[in-house]
Formats: sequence, structure tokens, C-alpha cells
Amino acid sequence: MDYSQNQQGPRIRIPPRLIIGAVIALIAVGSYFANSSKNAITGRTQHISISPEQEVALGLQSAPQMAQQFGGLSNDRDATALVKRIGQKLVSKLPSEATPYPFEYHLLADPKTVNAFALPGGQIFITEALFSRLETEGQLAGVLGHETGHVLARHSAAQMAKSQLTQGLAQAVGVASSDSAQGAQNAARIAQMVGGFVNLKYGRDDELEADRLGLRFMLASGYDPRSMIRVMEILKEASGGSGQPEFMSTHPDPGNRVQVIEGWIKEAYPSGLPEGLQK
Repeated sequence: MDYSQNQQGPRIRIPPRLIIGAVIALIAVGSYFANSSKNAITGRTQHISISPEQEVALGLQSAPQMAQQFGGLSNDRDATALVKRIGQKLVSKLPSEATPYPFEYHLLADPKTVNAFALPGGQIFITEALFSRLETEGQLAGVLGHETGHVLARHSAAQMAKSQLTQGLAQAVGVASSDSAQGAQNAARIAQMVGGFVNLKYGRDDELEADRLGLRFMLASGYDPRSMIRVMEILKEASGGSGQPEFMSTHPDPGNRVQVIEGWIKEAYPSGLPEGLQK
């Protein structure tokens, strides 16, 4: 009797965990790339899952808690008024595409932490520790312009989307790599660490883009963009000259940023900057 027609090769059985992991990964990647829009300020296409209005709401909701972490708002009325005045001067010269964001500039009471940061939607902060080190209005305009650049480039929203993608992929790896809960947690932890290093690169790129935008904004407001070079020197002095590896930092080394600033000025104004700019 001929059994050849009934004989079949070995059947390949795909473990259910691999199928589930693949589905989770596809959903994460699909959701990330499905949400894309062109940024009118930078001209870049970004993958962002929230609207400008949602960014504003998120920033307003987070602002009180963030301020509290740095000692609350400053009691120095004159310094606070200066921060607000320079901030609004920058806002008055921003491109029309910046209108969705109601910018507000705040001075924080923290006298030790040299920092400035922006929340999504236009809430911008600078600590007394950094403010007290600045020597001119132009330097303050540079710092605030840089943070304004972060907002208009929608860096926080883009990082949130990347974080969601990383978490989704980490979950997929965890499900697919092990039947045990402990094994899944270990695999997911490794995937998250790798994803964190990838996202750090984008963080450095964001910082440099915010530098370039800040230079544009402060120049449009009548401030000398070369003031940002001194800001970088001040930041380096405040760090005590520590040699933290640039790869492990979310901020580029100030020395490298000086080169970017100088290069931008030469490219934008090869014949020299306009006269009468405020330092």
C-alpha cells in the first residue's frame, strides 16, 4: 500500500508567547508611526500623539508640582519681573505659528540648583541659582529662548511618544522571551535600558535644536546671540568642570554647543551680525 500521500512533514508550532509579543510590538510601532505631523517652526516631521491643546493642559497641570520641587516661586519681585519681561519680549517676536502656546515665564526660589526647563505647552522656569549667575539681559534671553525652542519644537511631546514606543517594545520582548514572569521582567528591563540609550541621542539632538531656535528668537528680539556663548561658559563653570561622558548625558557638553552656536552665527550672517544688538 502507498502511504506517500498521507505522509506529512513535521509541523512547526510557534509558541503563543511569540505571537502575542509580535502583536504587541506591531501595535506599538503602528501607533507611533500613525501619528505624524510637520512642525511649522522646525520644518521636521514628528511622531506625536497629543495635540498642542493637550500639551498646554498637561503643562498647566504639572507646573505647580514642578515649581514645588525647586522651592516654589521666587519672592524676589524685581528678578521675577525681569524674567517675565524678557520672556514676553521674546514671545512678541515669535513666528505666528507659535500662537497655540500661552507662554509663561517663572523664576524659582531654588538658590542651589543651576537649571532651567520647559514644560509642554509653554510653562518655562529658571532657578535663582542660574539667574544669579547670569550677567546680562542677553544671557537671560538666551536661556529663555532656548527653553522656548523646546516648547515650539514640541520636544516633550515627541519624547513622550518615543517613551510609549519603547515601553510597548519592552513589553513585547518581555512577553515573547520567557514563559516565566521573572524571565519576562528581566528581558523587559534589558529592552528598556537599551531603549533609554537610544532616546538619549534624541535628547542631545533636541538640545542642539533648541539652541538654534533660541538663537533665532533672541536675535529677533534684538539680543546678541553671542551672549549664549557666555551662558555655556557659565554652565560649565557651575558644573565644576566635571568630565561626565557626553554619551551618558541628556545635555551636550557646553564646549560642543559653543561650536554649534558659532557655526550658526557664521552661516546665518556670513558678513557679520547687525549692529546695535543688546548683550
